[in-house]
Amino acid sequence: MSMGSSSPQRGGRGASGTAAGHARRRLVLGCCAALAAPFVCVPRRAYAGEAPRTLRFEHTHTGEQLALTYAVGGRYLDAALEAIQHFLRDFRNGATHAIDPALLDQLHRLAALTATREPFEVISGYRSPATNEMLRREGHGVASHSLHLEGRAIDIRLADVKLADLRDAALSLRAGGVGYYPSADSDFVHIDTGRTRFW
Repeated sequence: MSMGSSSPQRGGRGASGTAAGHARRRLVLGCCAALAAPFVCVPRRAYAGEAPRTLRFEHTHTGEQLALTYAVGGRYLDAALEAIQHFLRDFRNGATHAIDPALLDQLHRLAALTATREPFEVISGYRSPATNEMLRREGHGVASHSLHLEGRAIDIRLADVKLADLRDAALSLRAGGVGYYPSADSDFVHIDTGRTRFW
């Protein structure tokens, strides 16, 4: 759009000319705001460019390790998602479930925020209905409708990051639920892609 036609000419103009100039400038600014509005509403991750996003895991129950690029820009890599699905399976019975990519993005952001050099230690990823019910019967305090059942939750810690610092970093994301379990027999932070909440 050429701005020449909307710029007031130099020299003397009456009040009506000045008012018209102001009106034209308001019109141009309004058009610019309208054009920019769709971009304001787009989530920040949509502008990630083509930078690869990587994750590293170590499972505390199986001893397995996994390091991979799971996404490039806005594109998630199917083979990587399948590998993560298998890695985060219910380790008690081998059941698997698709893992929410948004959960992986939370982990990627946590790794950046904490500047960790270690893999995420996984205590629990996907949890099958049978395992969830068994844990409930044994009094482990798991929710009957846990997001672990949907592949939308994970329990983690980092060897080089204090648990309280990991919790605070997760809370700063405001991306879902954050649970804090600092005890000798658990010692992990729960994160999920549900509504924003803390316990």
